[in-house]
Amino acid sequence: MLNYKRADRIGDQIRAEIADILVRRIKDPRIGFVTVTAVEVADDLRQAKVFVSILEGSPQQSKTLRGLVRASGFIRTELGKRLRLKFLPQLSFHLDQSAQKAAHVLQLLEEIKQTDDGHQ
Repeated sequence: MLNYKRADRIGDQIRAEIADILVRRIKDPRIGFVTVTAVEVADDLRQAKVFVSILEGSPQQSKTLRGLVRASGFIRTELGKRLRLKFLPQLSFHLDQSAQKAAHVLQLLEEIKQTDDGHQ
């Protein structure tokens, strides 16, 4: 059997539940199209970093993050109703930059390819 930590399992469950809460329960207009990409839960289950990807541009991203921080108490209350945990972790929301980083790496690789094609 693979070593799959309890914190990882709970993180996966929290990710799915927060995504559902954002779609069905949050009515804040600041929170637009948000995708919960990952949740990292501390081993003691007291803290959880929620990574989100936001479709809009930079000004809208900061508004959306502020909306998520403002709604974190409500989200945590909803999680408490859905999950059976002795302690519900404190939530902190972070912008997931992995999509932008991947696009940048692909752009750099394309530039290298074009440079190599030009020298041959």
